[in-house]
Amino acid sequence: MLTGAVLVIGVLLALLAQWRDWRPSLTTAILVGIAVRVLIMYTSAIDSWQPVDFMESFKPAAVAVLNGQDPVLGSEGGWHFLPMIPYMYAGLMWLGIPWEWAGRLVTVIADIALIPLVAKLAGGPKAGLRAFQYALNPLVIMIACIHGQVEPVALAFGVAAFVVARGRGSLDRPGIATDLVAKARSGLAAYGVGGSARRSVTMLRRALRPVDRETIVRGVFAGVLMGLALTAKSWPIWLIPGMLLLLPNLRSRIAALVFTGAVPVFFLVTLPIFAGTALNQIPEVIRQMGGIRPIVGEWGWTPWFTGGNWELWAFGAALGTYLIYLSVIVVILLWRRADPIDMTIAILLIFMVVTPRLGAQYLTWFMPFLVARPTRFAWPAIIGVSVWAGYGYLYMTQFGDTPWWLLHADWSRASIVLLPILVAAMPWGRMVSKGALHPGALDPRVRPLTGAGVPPA
Repeated sequence: MLTGAVLVIGVLLALLAQWRDWRPSLTTAILVGIAVRVLIMYTSAIDSWQPVDFMESFKPAAVAVLNGQDPVLGSEGGWHFLPMIPYMYAGLMWLGIPWEWAGRLVTVIADIALIPLVAKLAGGPKAGLRAFQYALNPLVIMIACIHGQVEPVALAFGVAAFVVARGRGSLDRPGIATDLVAKARSGLAAYGVGGSARRSVTMLRRALRPVDRETIVRGVFAGVLMGLALTAKSWPIWLIPGMLLLLPNLRSRIAALVFTGAVPVFFLVTLPIFAGTALNQIPEVIRQMGGIRPIVGEWGWTPWFTGGNWELWAFGAALGTYLIYLSVIVVILLWRRADPIDMTIAILLIFMVVTPRLGAQYLTWFMPFLVARPTRFAWPAIIGVSVWAGYGYLYMTQFGDTPWWLLHADWSRASIVLLPILVAAMPWGRMVSKGALHPGALDPRVRPLTGAGVPPA
């Protein structure tokens, strides 16, 4: 009752702030976010009920690191990601902090860090309002403080990568058609579409030439942050296209892409040093990290084929995977001229609509982006998924196994009602960015590609 009351009051305050156009300071938003999260973390840590995966998957990974064992093998596959977060868990437990607190501290601290990051992502005069609304977002509070799921850690690094990649300049950036394609067309016009190989090499060298050292450093920094997000979990791969499009030139994008891949590789190859993994065990660790069972029936369209229960349904999982790839391609094509953040919102929301398998924590993926750049149906979507998740966390957990499964059958199938709301929340009115076409408006350090026989875009 206490948790539910706090979450409902928080939603009402967030909506009131929107209605009255409050502009609280960032400090106020952070303090409110800390207070709410510490309270819910406390009530969750002392509760007799603890999430199953939190106790049986995450804790064994932390204990394995403390014992000098590989977290994937030591948890018997309960943890199937790279070891960065188990290192954090183990460090807190080594300090003597009980697991019920240590496991949640990692995610709560990351979620608090997201409050100023959302403000930075939003920018403009309403940055404080967006930070305040994220501080009171009920879904992310439940995921970070009750469930202790690691999505906030991945999101903190992922959103930070977006902030770094965008840098200074306009808050509205053009997408592929108004930036990359326009520059490519101007280059082709200057050098001739059917030009010689030498001219093609010259054009490529011009494209790779750095504008200045700072943009390359920005690309490297953004790539490292995105690599850390991928080290926390694998799903931030969906954030990479938006991050790359926010960078100002091709060379900075290449640098970002290289370092995005280098960070996870670093954590993998250093397993023998920091996690005690034997060299001959690394292939088995990789196999277990990639071995996700096709369990469906929790969300969306699949529960209607499984009677609302979990089920190993290989065909449904494969069909849903193909639907994800097809839908993401369609979304990228439709939002190719949009601001990269809006394109990212569309990608993440369509994923939620077509995915065959989903845990409540997945629904946090789009939250920082949608709160920072809300659409007309953003809050119906936020409230809808929060009510659905809250029913599972706060009500269904009061029952034993048999009643829980009976409730689950209706709860999972009811999620299909949220799919059209998530579709409506996509940034349909922002399929073309308002960003100016000339590069100087995008980033004051980027010089227009003119002169030397190259016509202005």
